[in-house]
Amino acid sequence: MITRIIILSCLGGILFHWWLNRTVHYGPGVLVPEEPFQQELKTTEVFNHDEFVITAIALFQARAKVLSKKYYSDEGAKLSPVDLALGWGRMSDEAILQDVDISQYNRFYFWKVATFPIPRREIETHSANMHFIPANDQVATQLDRVNQGDLIGFKGRLVRIDRADGWHWKSSLTREDTGNGACELIWVEAFSILKPPLN
Repeated sequence: MITRIIILSCLGGILFHWWLNRTVHYGPGVLVPEEPFQQELKTTEVFNHDEFVITAIALFQARAKVLSKKYYSDEGAKLSPVDLALGWGRMSDEAILQDVDISQYNRFYFWKVATFPIPRREIETHSANMHFIPANDQVATQLDRVNQGDLIGFKGRLVRIDRADGWHWKSSLTREDTGNGACELIWVEAFSILKPPLN
């Protein structure tokens, strides 16, 4: 009896782990047609968070498809424990994404293709790696529940982070850039996992 309970517990744990880390599929077609929205703040917003000083730079909200998810334990993880690589427009279409190999490492998002399913520049401007700073426990819980392939919606602020020892971290302010400094750093105030269609 005890052996059976142990086996069932192990199987339950395996299934739960699979459920938390599964890839979600919705089939071909653009799932997120709109671009992320950004608006410059009229007044500077500065506030403290633990040992960090956070300066809000712009309002930011988006809906997107999760292309990849990665947890980190680096210096930035005190604020942003998880990065999501996101896609919108044709980079939310699984018929396109099946030809794009996606990975994350060292706070960067990488992609490669054998042949381009869409133009290179479209891949660059319709996908991004974003650093998520949960503003509350509800956002943190939702971030933990996100899987690759999910559709998400969120809003918050693009920010700059400073610490007394000189360490700093600043968000990109455009979807047009690539490489070092091109990631969005977001103080996330609301976050949800969505289902299609997104109308």
